[in-house]
Amino acid sequence: MKMPTSFTVVPVEDGAKSSLDDADDNNVLREEDEDGPGDGNPKESSPFINNTDNDKGTLYDGKNMALFEEEMDSNPMVSSLLSKLANYTNLTQGVREHEEADDDEGAKKKAVKSPQMGTFIGVYLPCLQNILGVILFLRMTWIVGTAGILESFIIVAMCCSCTMLTAISMSAIATNGVVPAGGSYYMISRSLGPEFGGAVGLCFYLGTTFAGAMYILGTIEILLTYIVPSAAIFKAEEKELEAEAMLNNMRVYGTACLTLMSLVVFVGVKYVNKLALVFLACVVLSILAIYAGVIKTIFEPPDFPICLLGNRSLQKHDFDKCLKTEIIDNITVTTKLWSLFCDGPSLNASCNEYFRENEVTEVQGIPGLMSGVISENMWSTYGAAGMLVEKINFPSKPATNTSQDMYLPYVSNDIATFFTLLVGIYFPSVTGIMAGSNRSGDLRDAQKSIPIGTILAIATTTFIYLSCVVLFGACIEGTVLRDKFGDSVKGNLVIGTLSWPSPWVIVIGSFFSCCGAGLQSLTGAPRLLQAIARDGIVPFLEVFGHGKANGEPTWALLLTGLICETGILIASLDAVAPILSMFFLMCYLFVNLACALQTLLRTPNWRPRFKFYHWALSFLGMSLCLALMFISSWYYALVAMLIAGCIYKYIEYRGAEKEWGDGIRGISLNAARYALMRLEEAPPHTKNWRPQLLVLLNLDSEMCVKHPRLLSFTTQLKAGKGLTIVGSVLEGTYLTKETESKKAETNIKSSMSAEKTKGFCHVVVSSNLRDGFSHLIQSAGLGGMKHNCVLMAWPGMWKQANDAQCWRNFIETVRETTAAHQALLVAKNVDSFPTNQDRLGEGTIDVWWIVHDGGMLMLLPFLLRQHKVWRKCKMRIFTVAQMDDNSIQMKKDLQMFLYHLRLDAEVEVVEMHDSDISAFTYEKTLVMEQRSQMLKQMQLSRTEREREAQLIHDRNTASHAAMNSDLTPDRVHMTWTKEKFFTERNRNREPNTNMAVRDLFNMRPEWESLNQSNVRRMHTAVKLNEVVVNKSQGAHLVLLNMPGPPKNRGGDENYMEFLEVLLEGLNRVLLVRGGGREVITIYS
Repeated sequence: MKMPTSFTVVPVEDGAKSSLDDADDNNVLREEDEDGPGDGNPKESSPFINNTDNDKGTLYDGKNMALFEEEMDSNPMVSSLLSKLANYTNLTQGVREHEEADDDEGAKKKAVKSPQMGTFIGVYLPCLQNILGVILFLRMTWIVGTAGILESFIIVAMCCSCTMLTAISMSAIATNGVVPAGGSYYMISRSLGPEFGGAVGLCFYLGTTFAGAMYILGTIEILLTYIVPSAAIFKAEEKELEAEAMLNNMRVYGTACLTLMSLVVFVGVKYVNKLALVFLACVVLSILAIYAGVIKTIFEPPDFPICLLGNRSLQKHDFDKCLKTEIIDNITVTTKLWSLFCDGPSLNASCNEYFRENEVTEVQGIPGLMSGVISENMWSTYGAAGMLVEKINFPSKPATNTSQDMYLPYVSNDIATFFTLLVGIYFPSVTGIMAGSNRSGDLRDAQKSIPIGTILAIATTTFIYLSCVVLFGACIEGTVLRDKFGDSVKGNLVIGTLSWPSPWVIVIGSFFSCCGAGLQSLTGAPRLLQAIARDGIVPFLEVFGHGKANGEPTWALLLTGLICETGILIASLDAVAPILSMFFLMCYLFVNLACALQTLLRTPNWRPRFKFYHWALSFLGMSLCLALMFISSWYYALVAMLIAGCIYKYIEYRGAEKEWGDGIRGISLNAARYALMRLEEAPPHTKNWRPQLLVLLNLDSEMCVKHPRLLSFTTQLKAGKGLTIVGSVLEGTYLTKETESKKAETNIKSSMSAEKTKGFCHVVVSSNLRDGFSHLIQSAGLGGMKHNCVLMAWPGMWKQANDAQCWRNFIETVRETTAAHQALLVAKNVDSFPTNQDRLGEGTIDVWWIVHDGGMLMLLPFLLRQHKVWRKCKMRIFTVAQMDDNSIQMKKDLQMFLYHLRLDAEVEVVEMHDSDISAFTYEKTLVMEQRSQMLKQMQLSRTEREREAQLIHDRNTASHAAMNSDLTPDRVHMTWTKEKFFTERNRNREPNTNMAVRDLFNMRPEWESLNQSNVRRMHTAVKLNEVVVNKSQGAHLVLLNMPGPPKNRGGDENYMEFLEVLLEGLNRVLLVRGGGREVITIYS
């Protein structure tokens, strides 16, 4: 569906003033707040919302728009917005800015002129200049000769297809909004996010830097091989040492050239820019000279004879005549060629066997377009290093001894050649397609110029390269094509021998072209590094964001020079080319990925003006980039990926948080949605069950977490796996508590970060805490990613609390988790739990397994022991034997059960049979019921209630001291099933009741009126507490089944008392209540 492009402007009278128009017009798309983290880098800020900081204080005094008065503070009027957009100017942050600062000498800034560059000057020619370069002049003929016309055609077609597909993807990204100066880095980083953006940006920077090294090496190779060979410092006495001497010359001259170029860039970039036209003219003239030379070969091929010995090509440096002997004054004399292969000039001197057996032949090196040599050059001729260059299908007699061949003046391969190597060497000749997007700030209409200019430039260069492959193969002799340095044509540049009017046109043109490309690499790379540094995503690079007063990136230039020097020390053009191929290919790969992702995700903001793109083309381009990386050099590809991966992980771990609306975030959302939809289909199998926690936190008056150790325990239990939702409730209404809610969320997140708890934070504002916790339990999570466990702290101060609502909320939470079929974990004395830094020594985690809860009690210690805090702890399981149980058999069965569960634990069966209810239990129950009745019936003031609570507590303590001497760990009936309950009740009603109980009732008659259910429950709590304290007081953690609350809400306070008595004297306790399903299984 197309966007509407016609608008109707309705004039509104009454003089409604557009008071917002007076604001600073240039702020509408301001790049970044001055106090923001990024040192003034481009940042996406909306011209539509929240951008009226300068308009504060201006009053809206119109009447026609009074309905929208409330919105004026945050949303500007359309008239004001359009006014600001009309006055917006996009000043590039590149070289022009620095030049102006230089010219003004820090004085008053010039008025910014609107950019005037069109498609041809601004995009087409810079791309053409960057794409055509050193490889075309120095290696293209050698690639055609070695790979043959067909395979060379495939190499060129693959590489050019890769860049064309990348250009299509780049055009879509570049026309999807304003691309700030910075080009490809900004396009990728804003599309794929800071991690990918930083990784690919640095790869692109390294590629550009190594490209600088390659151009400098090309410059020196042209200088020392073709212009002034005598300038070489290192000279080889023997032929086999020539290659090493040449590499040393490259290192010395390359370092000198790099230093000189760096000084030029440091002193002033404007000189480089002024020379750009000269360099471009050199490239264009050189290309024209090649085509002119090809046409001339049809009528008059140039005279560049080569000398063949048998079928072997000879280096034509030390002899002029391609003859073994010649007749001078009727006397047969030997030539210089003879002396190179024989011991002396005499005719009967001892000569090399191959020289003696074969004749020398002189053939034309450039036979011409119509000669038919194309058929000979159609197929590849790969070989090992040192392999001699031979003319195919030419007669020769082989020699038996070839050991001396390397010392003789034959033309040979300096390196081993194979298809994949040639791909890596050739690919840099198609890079440079980003030149147009890097100049986006200087273009009159960037969204129109970048796609047209870049695609036309690639189409032009593709035509040039493909036609050169065919024309070189059709015009030049195969042995000359395979002669990398032109030794067989007297040291001429091979491509120069074809050109017209003179080989020097190409030599001089290519020399200046390489110089210019090297300077431009040294100009562009530091600015790219500066842009990455100023984005603040890689902390250790921030120093490179600074520079001279005018913003010139001095430190970045220094680093670029050092990295470039490493490329120069490699010294071989053929070794450096595959390195930069990797980095450029990785950059192009991610441009394609960015376009494909944005297209497939259908992001609402993805509306490129360039319409001729498709996700399939982007994926094809991405696949081609990846294939070319591994074709060129699989080990370089792995190293480049490793570097990018390390940068990615570093930015993810240490980098600044950025939200750029990138595609990776979009794909994460889509993947999350897909996964959630799949999870919704069915509940997890028992084997996949793990505690997905909802942690209920209490906050203090400062909105800080009361019990941060609860978060530590969460981290230790989860170890970063599964779902964790940390929730809290504020009392009030959201409209009045919005600020506190945001503050609470921030504080909780900082506590989660400090305790290394990975999860989500959810703060709810509700009219009361009870409803708020209920809402969290019901609605936290999404789809299948919902919590199945609730973790909370025991309300330790419930007795001292002025308001009974504290413990009532707790009990209601217990009831609601049960109703929702969720497990419940209650941590008592949570502040004494270990921190994440603690390492508990030898000790135990004791599990008291009273009732079966689905296996939660067994699973939790296992999960805890995965964390280093609890790793040294051993697990002990205690279970309670009933009156008619066989405890020995129970122990064996439990051990077998644990064996099948693959859990290592000690097992102990505690026998607890029926015993008489002690006087202490009756007294404890009486005190509990009296306190409960008093609080219910009397309307006490706060002070009186505190005094009453203290009085009861004192009486409780005295009673405990009096009765303590009677306590012995008697065997007690534990499991309150319905049948056992009726049996117990009927036994108490029998006339022959135990006399000891009658004696107790005689001692305190009021005990007889107590609720017998409460007495029995208290009896259970007291006896079980005694046994647990006796067995597990020294344990690091005690896990215990949590009894359920009474169905009758009238006994809620008594329930709290029962739990308090049950847990008395224990340090760290985790009460566990199952969620009504099996969570552990013996099956695989």
